[in-house]
Amino acid sequence: MPTPALSHPWLNALKVYAHPRVVGMLFLGFSAGLPLLLVLGTLSFWLSEAGIARATIGHLSWVGLAYGFKFLWSPLVDRLPLPLLTRLLGRRRAWLLLSQVCIALALFGMANTDPVVNLAHTVYFALAVAFASATQDIALDAYRIEAVEVEKQGAMAATYQAGYRIAMITAGAGALWIAASADSSPAAYDFPPWQVAYTAMAALMVVGIFTTLTIREPERRIPAATNEREAHAREKFAHLGLSDGPLNAIAWFYDAVLSPFIDFVQRYKWQAVLMLALIALYRISDVVMGVMSNPFYQEMGFTKDEVATVSKVFGVIMTIAGAGLGGVLTMRLGVMRTLFLGALLSAATNLLFVWLAGRGHDMGALVFTVSADNLSAGIASSAFVAYLSSLVNQAYSATQYALFTSVMLLLPKFIAGFSGEFVDAYGWANFFTGTALIGVPVLLLVWLVARQAKKP
Repeated sequence: MPTPALSHPWLNALKVYAHPRVVGMLFLGFSAGLPLLLVLGTLSFWLSEAGIARATIGHLSWVGLAYGFKFLWSPLVDRLPLPLLTRLLGRRRAWLLLSQVCIALALFGMANTDPVVNLAHTVYFALAVAFASATQDIALDAYRIEAVEVEKQGAMAATYQAGYRIAMITAGAGALWIAASADSSPAAYDFPPWQVAYTAMAALMVVGIFTTLTIREPERRIPAATNEREAHAREKFAHLGLSDGPLNAIAWFYDAVLSPFIDFVQRYKWQAVLMLALIALYRISDVVMGVMSNPFYQEMGFTKDEVATVSKVFGVIMTIAGAGLGGVLTMRLGVMRTLFLGALLSAATNLLFVWLAGRGHDMGALVFTVSADNLSAGIASSAFVAYLSSLVNQAYSATQYALFTSVMLLLPKFIAGFSGEFVDAYGWANFFTGTALIGVPVLLLVWLVARQAKKP
């Protein structure tokens, strides 16, 4: 008889995954994950097959900087109402719907632009996809935080990650498979297969659009401390003798734009600089290496089907497994120790690509390398998300989280833009060795941040 009583709490805990908003996050996660590879990894494969120079492909990875700069317009998404849409749907759903429709239209634009004929138009549409996708991320983070209570946030994050990874398989392996199946002449570049693939990806954005139209707008719960801060600021600005229009504009700018940054600095003082340095560098090895991975596979002689099967499907599955392992390690070892382990593994597994470069077209070596690399990336991601979450003040969660994720991407994406020139000048082996070495300072930063965290 004791056994059912012991298992009862676990059964009750699993019921959270039947919550409508938790289920909805699965489909919203799919909508968030779909555009990413279509302007990065999958696009680089397309451009490489089209004969675009490696240096140009490296430069085009700067399209991903839109995700790095999203903190600049996150206060607008957080507080600015959209005409008509906000009245009909609510603030979060309005921004979600607008961004999702823009992503679908921009992907359709990419589908109808051949980079060989007009590379500039392809770049413009890719920029539009990245900007709209980053905006969707901001709105989705705000919705996730406000939609359910704190105890359900773990389930929301879990279903979001599941949907996101499914979308990555779809945008990576799915797009490559569609292009391969529609390609009547695999030996030579042909535009129509890519047109079919990207049109299909644009159509899949209906998943997010339909979900946004069916979910309910969350109720905003603004902490008393936030209201007090805004009221205190308004009192100060009132002494400037301004009319209501300028006074409201200044107060809004202070509350929406400045307060999240002021709060972070006030809480952590000078340690905030150290923390931001760690955030800026933690994923640098993976990001810089990732830009050139698909051109590397293509030059090693791997076909679209082989890359789709190993890198885009098996690799993503290993990432999910690594994320699960990272969650267990975080609970057992703590966030900072797991953060250190993730950084160490991420840098070390890049050296496996040096080995793969020496072996050439070897499917066994590709499977082993991709498995180890993605498993380590999953562990690192799990620990990193836990670390970022621990730094966020719930009063400014959307804007602060956008700031952290922007800082995380800016420097790595900028450096990654020169990856093509580096490969041209020094070769693949030296490139992957270099991506491993730039991960070494991250280990020192993790140690320093952990050491400071122990001090009162």
